[in-house]
Amino acid sequence: MSITCRTSLVRQAPGKYETATIQVDDPRQDEIRVKMVASGLCHSDDHIATGDIPVGTYPFAGGHEGGGIVESVGPNTKGFEVGDKVLFSFLPACGHCRWCATGHSNLCDLGANLLAGTRWEEDSTRLHLEDGSNVGQMCGISTFSEYTTVAVDSAIKVPQDTNLEVTCLLGCSVGTGWGTAVNAAAVSPGDTVIIQGIGGIGANAVQGAAHAGAANVIAVDPVAFKREKALELGATHAVESMEEATEIAKGFTNGQGADSALVTIGITKPEHVGEAFAAIRKQGTVVVTGLGDITEIGVPIPIGELTLFEKQLKGALFGSSNPKADIPRMLDLYNAGKLKLDELVTKRYKIDEIAQGYEDMHAGKNIRGVVVFD
Repeated sequence: MSITCRTSLVRQAPGKYETATIQVDDPRQDEIRVKMVASGLCHSDDHIATGDIPVGTYPFAGGHEGGGIVESVGPNTKGFEVGDKVLFSFLPACGHCRWCATGHSNLCDLGANLLAGTRWEEDSTRLHLEDGSNVGQMCGISTFSEYTTVAVDSAIKVPQDTNLEVTCLLGCSVGTGWGTAVNAAAVSPGDTVIIQGIGGIGANAVQGAAHAGAANVIAVDPVAFKREKALELGATHAVESMEEATEIAKGFTNGQGADSALVTIGITKPEHVGEAFAAIRKQGTVVVTGLGDITEIGVPIPIGELTLFEKQLKGALFGSSNPKADIPRMLDLYNAGKLKLDELVTKRYKIDEIAQGYEDMHAGKNIRGVVVFD
C-alpha cells in the first residue's frame, strides 16, 4: 500500500520548487519508509532548480539533508524498527566496494546514480505522481517530502532523544564543512586558515578549523550578517574580500600565506579557486567544496606555482568524511556542547515555503533554512 503525501519538486530546469501530491511506495527489502520531521535547505538542491546540476528524471523531488521517524520497514530488512529515529546521509554506503572497504565511503560506488532520480540497481523510483508517472528522488532520499522511501544504505539510526530539527543538518552541510577543514585540509594546531564563503558549508568549516586548533581562522564573505555569524562560530577574523584575507594571512606567516584556503562558496567559479590558490604558502592546500556549473572547465592557477611551490589543489565530497561513522561522531560532539547546530538555523519554513527559503538564501538572509514538517 502506498502513502499519499505532499512533496516539493521541480518539473524542469530552470524552474522553481512547487508543492505536489505524490504516492510513496511501500519499502522493499533493505528499504524503510520514513515520516519526515525536518530537512535542511541546501544550496545543492537549488543547483538542481537552476540547472547547474542536471538530473536524469523530471519531475524531481528535492532535499537530501534530513531526518525523520521510521513508519514501515521492508521485508527481511535488518537493523531498523518502526518508530526509530533516523538521519539520512545524502551519500549511500554499501560497505563493500573498494571505497567503502578502504575507509572512503563518501566515494561509494552507489553514488554514481545519485542524480539519476532512480534506485541504484534499477530504473525505477519509489515516488510517483497521482497518474502513476515517476518522480525522481534527489540522492535517492528526497527529504522535501512528508514521507519518503529510502534504501538503508542511506539511513543512520540515532537515539530517540535526538532533536531532528537541528541534527538533520548533519546529513550534509555540517559534515561537509567540518570535514573540509578537519579531514580534507587536515588543519593542525597553530594553522592559519582562510574560509571563502560563509553559508551552510563555510560556517561549519569555521567550526571545524577552530576545533582542530587553528590559530587564525579568517572568514571571507561580502554579507555582514554572515561575517558576524562566522565570528560567533569560531572565526578570529571576518572580512569582505579575499584580498583582505590574503594580507591578514601573510601578516601572520611572515609573508608566506595561509596554510590552507577552503572554497565553500555557494556558486563556485574558477576565479574563486584562483584567488584561494594565490593566498596559500608553499606546500599549502586549497580544498574546493563549493559547487557551481558542474560542466565548467578550467581553473586559473599558475602551473609554475603548482610545481615549484608544491601547492596542493584538491576537491572534497562531504568533507572527505565517512557518513556512517562521522555523522554519529558529530552528533556526539553536539551533545557534548563542542559543535554548534542550533545557532546555524536562521529560519524555519513549511513545505509550501521552500521556494521562498531559496529566495532568502540568495538574498544572504540565512546560514541555514530548515523545513519543518507537521
